[in-house]
Amino acid sequence: MYDRLVAERGDIPTEVRTEAEKVLRNLEQVIRGTASTLGESAPAPLFSRTLG
Repeated sequence: MYDRLVAERGDIPTEVRTEAEKVLRNLEQVIRGTASTLGESAPAPLFSRTLG
């Protein structure tokens, strides 16, 4: 049944995971950019592994 849904609608969980990872990467860039603008050292990455 799941395979049929994936064939009809696409693999939504994988698409959501991919988009969430993009958002996390963008957020990390914004936070690092804000820290450097304020003269602070860049913080460590927010997440050390990908979702999944």
